[in-house]
This record gives sequence, structure tokens and C-alpha cells, in this order.
Amino acid sequence: MSSPSAAQTVVEHIVLFKLKDNTDPSKVNAWVDGLNALSSLGLTLHLTAGPLLSIRSSPFAFTHLLHSRYKSKDDLAAYAVHPTHISVVKEGLPLCDDIMAVDWIADGLTGPVDLSPASAIRVTVLKLKEELGEAAKGEVLEAIKGIKGKFGEVGQVTVGENFSPGRAKGYSIASVAVFKGVKEMEEVDSKEELAKPEKDKVTEYLDNVIVVDYVVPSPQSASV
Repeated sequence: MSSPSAAQTVVEHIVLFKLKDNTDPSKVNAWVDGLNALSSLGLTLHLTAGPLLSIRSSPFAFTHLLHSRYKSKDDLAAYAVHPTHISVVKEGLPLCDDIMAVDWIADGLTGPVDLSPASAIRVTVLKLKEELGEAAKGEVLEAIKGIKGKFGEVGQVTVGENFSPGRAKGYSIASVAVFKGVKEMEEVDSKEELAKPEKDKVTEYLDNVIVVDYVVPSPQSASV
């Protein structure tokens, strides 16, 4: 596992899935195993897939998540067209009612790129009101970046503008906050009032918000 101390730039890739009701669990497990096996392609810096821990806010009833990181957009593009990736995607499509994906460039990432099992992540995806100027977008980005400085429990925060609009449902800004575990994430929730000023500043710019929580599983439990 890499844990560089120097800040670096990575590409974040998030896919949210809603599996069909009453899908055969054995098929779900096999598909999730296939998603996690994509880490063996040698194109990702980090990859994890599995069921969501919870949905905090969303107009969509997502059930599963894939989070991966790449050195560059070129590596993400190579991953997307790799025959093994395409095969796993085709296997999963009949199981899914809905899929959403966002990609962004994460500047200044410090700490481990490959997240440890039991790490908790909170994914936030924002749909901004139409015709917002760059200044308003900048305020939103800066408000999210400022979260790490307010909460010592937050290990990493990355945020950026989505550069792959095709499957993003009109959502244009995404972020990942990384915690050592669920306990640390819950401690931040208990101090949510500390972030209220920043939230109040940008609420007027938002049309809709998706917030989901996920725990990086151990390799043996990813399919559960």
C-alpha cells in the first residue's frame, strides 16, 4: 500500500449503482467480486466496490458503489475500454435499475492513495442551479475543501468538477471525504454544526445533493 507524504494529483472515479429488487444474491456477489478484481489490471491506484453503508441524501435509491483512483485521465480511459472491464460491465447491466458515474481531478492529495479496509468514505455529488457563474462554483469548491480543516477526524478530502457528464445526471461537482473508520465519521456527524456556516453559504447554489456513505471491505467480505 502506498502512503506518500508529498501531495499528489490523482483522478477520482465514482460509480453508483441501484440493483434491481430481488436480484439473486449469488449473482450480485459474483459481479461485485468481478468489479473488485479489476484492481489486477494494473491501471488503478486504488479500487473498491461493494454495498453502501447508508444513503444520507439522494433522490435515487442507490445500493452499491465503486470507487477507484488513477494516475491520469489516460489511465482511466484505458481502464474504461479494457476488455475485462467491459466484460464485467456487461455482466452487471442486467442486474441494475440505475447507474450514475462522476470523475474529477483531485489536486493536493496527501496520505495513502490506496485506502485500507475498514476506511469509511462519504461521497457527495452536487447538482448546481443552472447559469451559475464561475465565482459561485468556486465558493462551493472552497467550502468543501475547508471541511478537512474543521474536523481532525477527516483524513482526506478531494473535490472537483466532473469531467465526464455522460452518466452524471446533470451533477457537476463531486467529493470524497475519507475517515479511518465509521467511528470517526460518526464523530464528525456529532459536530455537524461546525460546518453549518460553510453549508449555509452555498445552499442557495444547489439544485440537488447526493450523499452516501461506504466502508472499504476486506477482500473476503466485499460481496456481502
